[in-house]
Amino acid sequence: MSYRIEKDSLGEVKVPFESLYGAQTARAVANFPIGKEKMPVEVIRAYGIIKKAAALANCDQNLLNENKRDYILQAADELITGKLDQHFPISLWQTGSGTQTNMNVNEVLANRISQLAGENPGSKKPVHPNDDVNMSQSSNDTFPAAMAISAVKKTEEFLLPVMQELKLELISKSEQYAELLKVGRTHLMDATPITLGQEFAAFAAQLEQIIAMVNDSLKYLKQLPLGGTAVGSGLNTKAGFDKLVVKYINLETENNYQPAVNKSAAIAAHDSFVNFSGVLKTAAAFFMKLANDTRWLASGPRCGIGELNLPKNEPGSSIMPGKVNPTQAEALFQVAAQVMANDTAVNIGGGSGNFQLNVAKPLIIYNILQSISLLGDAADSYRKRCLTGIEVNQERLAAYLEKNLMLVTALNPITGYDKAAKIAQFAYQENTSLKEAAVELGYLTAAEFEKYVEPQKMTQPNLE
Repeated sequence: MSYRIEKDSLGEVKVPFESLYGAQTARAVANFPIGKEKMPVEVIRAYGIIKKAAALANCDQNLLNENKRDYILQAADELITGKLDQHFPISLWQTGSGTQTNMNVNEVLANRISQLAGENPGSKKPVHPNDDVNMSQSSNDTFPAAMAISAVKKTEEFLLPVMQELKLELISKSEQYAELLKVGRTHLMDATPITLGQEFAAFAAQLEQIIAMVNDSLKYLKQLPLGGTAVGSGLNTKAGFDKLVVKYINLETENNYQPAVNKSAAIAAHDSFVNFSGVLKTAAAFFMKLANDTRWLASGPRCGIGELNLPKNEPGSSIMPGKVNPTQAEALFQVAAQVMANDTAVNIGGGSGNFQLNVAKPLIIYNILQSISLLGDAADSYRKRCLTGIEVNQERLAAYLEKNLMLVTALNPITGYDKAAKIAQFAYQENTSLKEAAVELGYLTAAEFEKYVEPQKMTQPNLE
């Protein structure tokens, strides 16, 4: 491999000739040989938005000339569209402020501009990575802004649409199965009847609430600390830079970001990310229940509950012929567990702000972006490859309902709780029906039992 020599404040460094990064990035590659994880590309591209907006704001404030501004805009557009993705080799596990990644961005843009201007990469002509690309900025305020923009963008453009599609499918199932009576279950034991439609409607209602929670939590992420520079004080910026840079970010993203009211707080602590991760964990809890209920209700086919039949996507066993497993539900369950674990990492990272700076920024955004990706991918796969193809075993529903001892609950207003309990216990002990038990005990006639115990009426308020 051939190299060129670049300089930073510590001296000369060899940089791979074909790369667009510079000396500080090369040092980071050498100094952080940790793991295989790299900075998520979403953060890198969000940085392009920030650098573009900063160049426009600095030019408006007469700090950056139009020629340099236009060069930065051209290079930043390439960064935003992914044309420069290959020039970001630094490990995720770097300094907690993300300084190495910010300088990686600054160097790539400056060196790309050198190419565009006919200069040699590393010449820092016509644009300097620190003085021009990083003007009015610090890693401490730009990195959390890139975190926020990347998380908001991925959530609004990917996760929320997937959740909405899943909710619509759950609503469709609730309408399709609105009249199918079945046994309810509490404590894993038989309970009073519901409809299968009500069961799916409950899932849809849970998800609707989670979607609202996600949208609400995004409002806090949209408060950007740009203009705070190193410690939130705004050193080396002109008054009003924060409003200008956010204005240009909104024009680029068609969003509604706001300057953080207290930039020191937004740099030193990342409570909005901790809150958002907690909402993702709540979504994971819902997906875990959805996955578990799906596989329990489909367990069998002969020796389990077996009320649902899932699509047969692939063979389930390497040794047991004909076995088919609830694989999509199992994948969804595992994703939910991983997202819960990610939230723990975010919680620890969020509590790692010392004085004027949180020093776990890469950790926080890596886990949040992974959670968004996993939840979206798994939910979309579950909907397409499991939920839409679910079929109902109506014979099994009817058979369980007929044997359900908890139908006796309808008799509470008629016989009282104690007599109703004796009917259920007698029926169970004698292996007979509830009606036969009620008649045998002398509490009701057969006609009276049939009048009062109507499973369909037990799925809604029934007292007059």
